[in-house]
Amino acid sequence: MTVKKTLQTTRLKVITPVSNERDTGRTILGLDIGARRIGLAVARQDIRIPQPLATLDASTSGTAVQQIARLATEHDAVAIVAGWPRGMAGQSTAQTKAVEVFVAQLRQELSVPVYLQDEALTSQKAEAELSARRKPFTKEDIDALAATYILEDYLRDHHANGPPSEAAHV
Repeated sequence: MTVKKTLQTTRLKVITPVSNERDTGRTILGLDIGARRIGLAVARQDIRIPQPLATLDASTSGTAVQQIARLATEHDAVAIVAGWPRGMAGQSTAQTKAVEVFVAQLRQELSVPVYLQDEALTSQKAEAELSARRKPFTKEDIDALAATYILEDYLRDHHANGPPSEAAHV
């Protein structure tokens, strides 16, 4: 498994949480889980502004789970939010089932809760935003930015008044 971090110069910025006396540096990770790649985003719990983090190779799910566990530890994550793909009418698809299996593996491996968040049109929104910047971008950039939108939606919907609640756990 390889971890591809995006570059600040031509692509997306790599984020490293910074701790200070007022902040413990605890974070929430966002995931855009695809068949080939997993985009990751991070938001500090106190600031709640998600930013792209990295993109993982998803070809070996066991290794991807281990990489996410390592990143969760490195970034002092208190929760993980995974995008939940469904058809436009809300129906389950083959990718829905694949993500649910992957999330079940994450829940077994990690000691932090893993939540699901509707990811409708996040990849399309990410690609449109990157295209509008008129700078070169890759599919990895799209995935990391889509993870940012998934985490942003989750924070808006479930985390406005404090830490994630078990009620949001799907």
